[in-house]
Amino acid sequence: MLADEEPKYLRRQKPLEIRRRKFGGRAWKTYLRVTMWAAVGLAGAWVVFECGQFLLSSPAMALIHPDQVGISGAHYTKRASVLEIFALDRGKSILRVPLDQRRSELESIPWVESAVVRRVLPNKIAVSLVERSPVAFLREGSNMALVDSHGVILDRPLEGNFDFPVVTGIGPDMPLGDRAQRMQLYSGFMQQIESISPDAANSISEVDLSDLEDVRATVTGLSGTVVVATDGGNGAAAQESAPVLVHFGNDDFAAKYQNLVQNIAQWRDKAGSIQSVDLRFSGEAVVNPDQALAGAAQRSARGSVRGTKHWR
Repeated sequence: MLADEEPKYLRRQKPLEIRRRKFGGRAWKTYLRVTMWAAVGLAGAWVVFECGQFLLSSPAMALIHPDQVGISGAHYTKRASVLEIFALDRGKSILRVPLDQRRSELESIPWVESAVVRRVLPNKIAVSLVERSPVAFLREGSNMALVDSHGVILDRPLEGNFDFPVVTGIGPDMPLGDRAQRMQLYSGFMQQIESISPDAANSISEVDLSDLEDVRATVTGLSGTVVVATDGGNGAAAQESAPVLVHFGNDDFAAKYQNLVQNIAQWRDKAGSIQSVDLRFSGEAVVNPDQALAGAAQRSARGSVRGTKHWR
């Protein structure tokens, strides 16, 4: 009975017909469009490549003559020092010049604080310099150099005309960070005393920065009591203009300088000749402390000798 009913429920499945897409007109247009764009892309890449090769190798783009390097802002920086940095780029296209590297090398020149390097088509390099500003002379043995507020030591140019105090206590063998710290102390000292008197800087002839806890400045031109001399008055002028070594400590320079200027005459009336003044103690002044220490050292040395002789 199942065999008789089976054909009623099971039907033969019709095979699935697979239609193949014919290569018609639309397909031809698509392939043609893709081929055209590929050809245009290849042609553009070839043009760009050829242009790049021309720009990188053409003599018209090459850096050949020193006159092709334009320099602005150089007053004390030697032109030869700048051109030497671009010596490796001679004969090459200006597009091959590594601008950042050349800028860094220019800023390694002591007089150069910052630099900007630009390409000027077709074959020039423009260099703009900002030079350092010296703030003091630096005594190095018998030679005089210049130093800026960051402690960078600068060669003294022959054509320069500078009027600065002399600083000591720093040198090229000292790390740059230590020099910068001392020069910042010096700059603060000069700014504060100039706030008391605009001409105060003219009275400072030398500043010793060897001790960060004590700025020692040699001050000249301090007025004082006229001292009658045997040669008819020259001694009085010498007394008034005699240099005085002043211990300013490391802070409150303005108040200490004002105390010095206001009371130097009174101190001279009491002490006579003044070689040094110690102002490190707030509101107080010790006159001729260095002379007293030297005398004490001499007395101590003599006492040691006498004691030795007595022991024998």
